[in-house]
Amino acid sequence: MTDERVSADGGMETSFGFREVGTGEKQPLVNDVFHKVAQRYDIMNDVMSAGLHRVWKDAMIAALNPPRREDYRVLDVAGGTGDIAFRIVEASDRRAHATVLDINGSMLAVGAERARRKGLLGNLEFVEANAEDLPFAANSFDAYTIAFGIRNVPRIEVALEEAYRVLKRGGRLLVLEFSEVEMPLLDRVYDAWSFNAIPKFGKLITGDDAPYQYLVESIRKFPNQRDFATMIRTAGFGRVSFTNYTGGIAALHSGWKI
Repeated sequence: MTDERVSADGGMETSFGFREVGTGEKQPLVNDVFHKVAQRYDIMNDVMSAGLHRVWKDAMIAALNPPRREDYRVLDVAGGTGDIAFRIVEASDRRAHATVLDINGSMLAVGAERARRKGLLGNLEFVEANAEDLPFAANSFDAYTIAFGIRNVPRIEVALEEAYRVLKRGGRLLVLEFSEVEMPLLDRVYDAWSFNAIPKFGKLITGDDAPYQYLVESIRKFPNQRDFATMIRTAGFGRVSFTNYTGGIAALHSGWKI
């Protein structure tokens, strides 16, 4: 594990990339990052993953395997632009209902407009709220998904507890997140790409490299696969597992409310 990475004991709540901030200061800083990149969020993910995020997201939906039922309800957190929710609805033959929750109104505006163009508004709800304080009753959802968003939540352990609370008994948690590369040589190539190329591409695309610098650093601070799996178990989930994608550049974590 790299020196920068935090453990299952926490530390992300005062970490804005490699910079330490005071309690309560991280969320406004993260909000500002995503206000800046909202209109180019998909391009940002293409840059950060060399386009592989699309393959990983498809694999996430295949793992979820949403049933073709109109009463199937999914909560997609930090999913403002709708990327995961759209895939879930389409995989269910447009029968499932997805609630897209994001703390950032700019991201939600992008997602709602995309949903309108795709004709999916009947299957979707967009809610502006905090992952640490979900505005839903307990036992409300069949699944909770979050892709590349959990590391931006200040109190990850609280968000996981909230995920457990709102899931129905037998419900599933799926978390897709950048993780620790476990393949020799690939880790060095990925580090070089991340710290040297991504901020430069970000500046070319958006005129500002600061959001990309934060996002790269936040990946290196996030707990590795085993530590994050421990956090999921601590929140109450059972049958916890993870699957590495592309040598551990990303990992899909799974847990069940048993």
